[in-house]
Amino acid sequence: MVFSSLRCIDCGHMYGIDRSRYRCDRCGGLLEVTHEFGDQLYDFRKRGVWKYRYLIHPALPESLTVSRNEGATTMYRSDRVSQYAGISLHLKHDGENPTGSFKDRGMTVAVSEALRLGMKRTVCASTGNTAASAASYSAVAGMECTVYVPAGKVSQSKMAQTLAYGARVVEVDGTFDNALEESLDLVEDGSYTLNSINPWRVEGQKTVLYEILECMSDVDIISVPAGNLGNTSAIGKAIMELDTLGLLKKVPRLVAVQAEGAAPFYRMWVEHSESISRVEPVTVASAIRIGNPVSWKKARRAIEYTSGTVVSVSDEEILEAKRCIDRAGIGCEPASAASVAGIRKMVQEGEISRDERVVAILTGNLLKDPMSPVGNKV
Repeated sequence: MVFSSLRCIDCGHMYGIDRSRYRCDRCGGLLEVTHEFGDQLYDFRKRGVWKYRYLIHPALPESLTVSRNEGATTMYRSDRVSQYAGISLHLKHDGENPTGSFKDRGMTVAVSEALRLGMKRTVCASTGNTAASAASYSAVAGMECTVYVPAGKVSQSKMAQTLAYGARVVEVDGTFDNALEESLDLVEDGSYTLNSINPWRVEGQKTVLYEILECMSDVDIISVPAGNLGNTSAIGKAIMELDTLGLLKKVPRLVAVQAEGAAPFYRMWVEHSESISRVEPVTVASAIRIGNPVSWKKARRAIEYTSGTVVSVSDEEILEAKRCIDRAGIGCEPASAASVAGIRKMVQEGEISRDERVVAILTGNLLKDPMSPVGNKV
């Protein structure tokens, strides 16, 4: 039997899981899901995210699972991309999820939990991928969905997905951070938030780490694009839990890669600051164009636990990496390519030895942002 609860990451206060508010009543800190694991960890009747039911949400009745067969995405190895990065590099392509981004891993769990709690309406703020995923999974669950987006800063492809799935779209002047602030007003009115402040999102996103380790049990480095830091937090949490269970051969180093124009987490890391400072984000990589990431404390814990690091790369480096990934026949949206650009930079600066086993996560598919700048050179 597995028992789950919610715990404040700041003061440690514990809560039951039958609540839809994910900040601590005492100190305002973010909550995270904790599990007391039993002997059964996998559901071998399943494939994808819900194969790991007992690691992510064992209390959820199967009848309430809202799923589109997300997860089980491909791990690629391309000689062309490896040569470009300067190291043998594997690419975990989470753009192959149902709505075209890694967000589906977390959304299947979060929307299922909303159904378990009896919620009728969902809400999120988004630069595009969360909106498309939230709209889709909410529609499957029969829930109304409202998304807040920064006006004029979301790709038409992502907006088209969101509208097609039936969500109500509210455009907000400013950035994603402004949209998130406005979306929280609906949470106070009884809507269920689907942003990564929701710890069940993090539980679903953990599963990318499980799949990577099933393909490569001996991994040295995992590189991930870093925007609101939900993925960084999730992968780190999965590593910590598996390490505690004694299931890791080694703890892989986690590398969070930010765009230079949207790099508050990187600045905090290199300046050894105790808190994050909000920036006005400017980058072509719209999916990580976030200036005040809500999950920075969880992400910092993940980087510290894994002896990892935070890297920033320029838009030029991101687009150059994207061109290489595209020309290799794999393709991705700009933000995804940050993970490869970050590895290339670290190799060039001697921070990664060429015999290390490295995985870069691609978070969104090529058609998510087809109008992003592309050139003819690799």
